[in-house]
Amino acid sequence: MGKLDPIISEFDTEEDALAYDAWFRAQVEAALNSTEPDISHEQMKAEIREIIEKHGGA
Repeated sequence: MGKLDPIISEFDTEEDALAYDAWFRAQVEAALNSTEPDISHEQMKAEIREIIEKHGGA
């Protein structure tokens, strides 16, 4: 497998693209199988806003 065209792919090689795809699919599978409670969109936005403000963001 060779190098990929940077206009077509963000990955340098096909191996990198396949490795990312496998990692991403595993993350999605883990999230779908998670038993942790869901977090609402509003709650997540509030938590992110707090982190940004803590670090001197907008």
